[in-house]
Amino acid sequence: MRLRIDTVTILLFAVLLCPAAGVHAHAVVTGSSLHDQPVKPHAAIQVLLRFNSGIEVGLSRVFLVSKGDVYQPLTIRAGAKPGQLLIDLPPLAEGDYALKYRVLAADGHLTESVIRFHVAR
Repeated sequence: MRLRIDTVTILLFAVLLCPAAGVHAHAVVTGSSLHDQPVKPHAAIQVLLRFNSGIEVGLSRVFLVSKGDVYQPLTIRAGAKPGQLLIDLPPLAEGDYALKYRVLAADGHLTESVIRFHVAR
């Protein structure tokens, strides 16, 4: 009985001490072209979102949210590198908007969040 308790204790400590730094449980945005360049009114642009892990583009969705909580689905595709998502943004009038995204990370975790942005001259 004593040997079993010692073995369980050792295994428990081994699990707790294992480094988890390389584990990514969710796709987190690490950068966005919305922050790099302002969105000008009445011009269609392509938005680049950079994530900390690969994205299953075919199982992901992005919506443009405008005044009055109006949702418009947007066209998305994979970027040049893993973890990049390209979004086609239509011409917009000046004002406040958001991108609401739901992405499936390559590890199978679903992430949903919102990125707010402003369109101005």
